[in-house]
Formats: sequence, C-alpha cells, structure tokens
Amino acid sequence: MIHMQIRKAVITAAGRNQRNLPMQTLFDQQGVERSVLSLVVREAVRAGITDVCIVVWPGDEEPYARLLADDGARLTFVVQQEARGYAHAVFSSRSFVKDEPFLHFVGDHIYVGQEASGSAKGLVEAAAAEGCAISAVQVTRESLLPFYGTVGGQPVTGKPGLYRVETVREKPTPTEAEQDLIVPGLRSGQYLCFYGMHVLTPAIFAILSEMLIAATAGRVTLSAALAVLAERQQYLAMIQTGQRFDVGVKYGLFTAQLALALSGQDRDNVLTHLVNVLAAREMPVKGEGA
Repeated sequence: MIHMQIRKAVITAAGRNQRNLPMQTLFDQQGVERSVLSLVVREAVRAGITDVCIVVWPGDEEPYARLLADDGARLTFVVQQEARGYAHAVFSSRSFVKDEPFLHFVGDHIYVGQEASGSAKGLVEAAAAEGCAISAVQVTRESLLPFYGTVGGQPVTGKPGLYRVETVREKPTPTEAEQDLIVPGLRSGQYLCFYGMHVLTPAIFAILSEMLIAATAGRVTLSAALAVLAERQQYLAMIQTGQRFDVGVKYGLFTAQLALALSGQDRDNVLTHLVNVLAAREMPVKGEGA
C-alpha cells in the first residue's frame, strides 16, 4: 500500500447558470460573514490543503480572487473554455493537478458537521492511509436518489464506514438502485449517495479524456468516469455523518445558513429568534379565540 500526500484541491465554479452562487454570503459558526466559496476553501485548508485550483468561467477570475484573499491557500484559476458540464470542468484542472492526488469539491455546496476540523480532513486522511481514491458518501433514503450519484459495493473488513466501490450510477431510479446498488448492512430503501467531496487520483484524467473524446460535443458525467475508475483500480467510499447543503436549490442558502448558525457560537440567540417567530405565528389575532 502506498501512502499518498494530498496537498492540492480542485473546486469547480464554472457553471453558467450557477456562477453567482459561490459569491453569496453567509455567517459562519464564529459569526463572521463569508462567501460560499470562502467556506469551501477553508474546508480544504483545514484538511491540510495548501494549493487550491478554482475552475471558472472566462472573466470570473478577479471577482473570485477578491473573495478568497484571506483564506490561507495558494490560488490558481483555470478557465473552462467550453460549456461541456461538470466532468469537463474537472478535466480542465489537469495541468494544475499534474501527477498528484487531489481533493475535489463543487463550489456551490457547503458542509456542516460536528468535527471542528471539517468533513474533508477525515476523508483526506483516509485516502492518504489507503493509498487510493475515496469518495465521501452519505446514507440516503430512496426518495432522494434523483438528486445524487450513488455507489454500490462491499464493506471493507475491519474498517467501519469504508466500502470498496463496485458500481456507480448517476441519479439512478429506485429500480436501478435495487438491482445494482444494494450495500450490505444498510436498511431497505437506503443507499450510499455522494456527499459532494472526493479525493481522486490522476488516473481520473485519462478516463475523462477517453470519455470526452468519445462524446465529441456532448457531456460526460463524473459518475460515469468514477464507474470506470472502480473497474481499473481500488476505489473506496467513506460514510460521512455531517450535512451537505446545495445553495443552488430552493431555500438552499437559507437552510445552509440555519445549519451554520445552529452549530455555531450564536446558537442560543438564533434559537431564541426562531422561537419568537414561531410563537408570533401561533398567537391569535386580536378579537379571535375564546
């Protein structure tokens, strides 16, 4: 087994319809206002990452750089020249990654967990120890399968929470999941869905290159590339117990802010405000009631 050193991270933030999402601001657990992208970069830094690549749409380098001026990482901006989707954005970072393993996030998700060091640190440590690619996953109910890539595989003996990935499907139907993605030890109707962060090896770029050439002008999913990776080398999944928040969905920014506030130093104050709001809604209008 080869121990890997993981010092680079790649964050994709080039989606044409989502480019403003990483710029949205939230208050972190310490009550400091930060952008979504800053929270993601800080998650990487807490995991020991020193060099961060942001994949952006042309012209977005300067505004993103201003957001990240104080976040403690060396930044590289890579422009995604074609609108060929998420997997192509990851592929665009190959000149930055070179021949090293790397941590990968999307730029419009944030993560809230009980660990002060963040969710990514444990994933990076596990990948370094196992010497292979690892994706963070979360036990997810069947009704949410349309929103996530999903893996199937076998538990790694003697290592709770680790699974050897055998199958990967992008947003499977319940029927597909029941046929191909059952994982021993999970309850019926539960599956391992991607948490939104991965430690990947450079082998992913050769796979993406093959798939992008074959697809010509079409799009390729990262899940499809990970399915091939599982066939070619050891690839693991690691269960996460934190929460992931997509700020691009309806109320996503609000729920992310609420989770950050309830896990931070202002928790009691926020709870008091919530109780007051709920109580005001329940109070009868003057002239109503008994």
